[in-house]
Amino acid sequence: MKYIITLLAIAYFSNASAQVGDVFPQMEGESLLYDTINIPTDLNGKYSLIALAFSKKSEEDLGSWFNPMYNQFLTEPDPNAFFKFEYDLNLYIIPMFTGAKRAAYKSTMRKVQKTVAPELQPYVLFYKGTLKQYKKSLKFDGNDVPYFYVLDADGKIVYNTSGKYTRNKMQEIIDAVDPAMKK
Repeated sequence: MKYIITLLAIAYFSNASAQVGDVFPQMEGESLLYDTINIPTDLNGKYSLIALAFSKKSEEDLGSWFNPMYNQFLTEPDPNAFFKFEYDLNLYIIPMFTGAKRAAYKSTMRKVQKTVAPELQPYVLFYKGTLKQYKKSLKFDGNDVPYFYVLDADGKIVYNTSGKYTRNKMQEIIDAVDPAMKK
């Protein structure tokens, strides 16, 4: 019995991270500024952090990441700070409109445009389409958590995590995007 449980655990954990090393699947999104972005094609050889949410609950959890991601990766460092960290990376937060939710795509986009600060609008992409291909290739476990993927300059997944913000998860993302830090 112990042997079977061990095999199941190995299979689960190897399956859960099976996408590390794979190229992120093609995804087209529309920014709040109406720019079309194709991931990974339009990432311009930069490290990238991609955040995906495809349910109301996962969007709420994704909200816990906004300030930490913005403060870590998008703001100019304090010139008086002892340590200054600047990154040359893409950051995209992507609500996914799939199934019946596709009908609400444009109206939700207009509402979000009114509530998201102008400096953040280029980083929010809306995806409208099917979920099946992403669920399969990215191995989503559940619908109610956001998923985060760090891509290298070639669009390969080098790290992934999911769920609400924690300092440990954020530090793991920071470690994964270390090659994107400006020296």
